[in-house]
Amino acid sequence: MDLVTADDVRAAATRIAGLVVRTPLTTGPGADAGFCLKPESLQPTGAFKLRGAGNALALLGPDRRANGVVTHSAGNHGLALARAARAHGTSCTVVVPESAPTVKVDRIRETGARVELVPVEERLARARQLEEEQGLALVPPFDDPNVIAGQGTVGSEILEQSSDVETIVVPVGGGGLASGVATAAQAVPGVRVVGVEPELAADAAESLRLGRRVTWPDESTGRTMADGVRTGLSERTYEHLRARSGGVVTVTEDEIAHAVRVLACQARLVAEPSGALAAAAILAGRVPGDPARPEATVAVVSGGNVDPALFARLIAAA
Repeated sequence: MDLVTADDVRAAATRIAGLVVRTPLTTGPGADAGFCLKPESLQPTGAFKLRGAGNALALLGPDRRANGVVTHSAGNHGLALARAARAHGTSCTVVVPESAPTVKVDRIRETGARVELVPVEERLARARQLEEEQGLALVPPFDDPNVIAGQGTVGSEILEQSSDVETIVVPVGGGGLASGVATAAQAVPGVRVVGVEPELAADAAESLRLGRRVTWPDESTGRTMADGVRTGLSERTYEHLRARSGGVVTVTEDEIAHAVRVLACQARLVAEPSGALAAAAILAGRVPGDPARPEATVAVVSGGNVDPALFARLIAAA
């Protein structure tokens, strides 16, 4: 399988420049945090997914986009594709699991996309059915080289923003973000990319440990509050992580909740549980930070589209 290249990431950065925000590097939470933050929660759609969706949609070309696009998503990718489709003047349909947070489903609809709610195990099959029956162009949430290249621009921005970075920490669900960032990091010797998963959805960590891709059932991964990373790796993203990542660590539900609180109360950032995974790993000591050199470690806050009721409960528990 051909892997995405650093040139692909650089080309994607040019292609999506007018669609996405170049998010800043900010200081970590607290005076002694020992790391910096890349708040992708500041994107117009509240998550990094706009990068990959925008790049993939641009590369479809006007003929492929003519009938509209379709995807399956727990929320953030669907919202990103809807936003990118609107910018290109085409229609968008998003197949969403019935368990998806209402706040994400509502935002997808508000962006102008048509939403179909289905049981979680039927999401991919329904998207493919719509692709065949209605002639829609399918834009996968992560299992696509153009999506991966777009997500990699998170990494290329970090490398441009700081010459001192040695470790970039990213959440892992389907693996598109980690695959892209690890690809971008290859351009700078000595920079490693570490993925983070919840213990309750740790299929990527197990896959890398066993040397083969494994999948966890939906009823297992559905236990984590981090709904954005309940999806497992594809063969494509597994191969990228196997070849280029510095491994995947795991965090507990309590550690995720703590990170959401810390980001809100000390860094003034709203993060959904999935978006707080990288910070959780550093705060829990799974990935070491250094108060003397906080710029050496960057935690990607991948998204902030959190259910308000859940966010209130997590903050109130402080």
